[in-house]
Amino acid sequence: MEFFCYHRDRAGSAALRAELVEDHWAYMDGYAAELIARGPTFGVGGEVPTGSVHIADLPGPAAARAFAFDEPNYQAGVYRDVLLRRWRNLLGRTMWEFPGGRTGGDRYLVLGLGPVDAVDGAATGPGLPPRTDHDDLIAFGPLLSDDGATWVGTAALVRAPDRERALGVLDPVRYAGVEVHEWEFGGRR
Repeated sequence: MEFFCYHRDRAGSAALRAELVEDHWAYMDGYAAELIARGPTFGVGGEVPTGSVHIADLPGPAAARAFAFDEPNYQAGVYRDVLLRRWRNLLGRTMWEFPGGRTGGDRYLVLGLGPVDAVDGAATGPGLPPRTDHDDLIAFGPLLSDDGATWVGTAALVRAPDRERALGVLDPVRYAGVEVHEWEFGGRR
């Protein structure tokens, strides 16, 4: 089962996050085979970390909760909250298989949360964006209820020249809210 996990940083936790970076990376090394995508988000300008995205293929909900809540930064209080949802990998690849590679262009996390019409899309959501070229999509898929039966949003990692173009990957009228966060490929440098 695939899961989307977004740990959002607590205000003022940047120093603690930096102190724990090796513990965080060592923890994620234990999940290397399960990770579909990972990386930090940043505030506008890309300087201050605001969170950490992990998309993983795990045995089930209990394993996903353990993954999210045993993470060293979470245990130490770096994060203020965690968005943990079932997810479906519509691209069928990992971020390491993204044809655009790790560098070149700006990268964003785009979250469409709370569909306007809860019945619309049922368990599948809107599917891939209606465009012929998906070369800028790094990861894309619906956020699902715990049982996987109901679509509750969409998460995308995208390469785009700016925030507005990144936002264009989702149709904002379908969601109660859409967030765009600067993001970069994660892992050891």
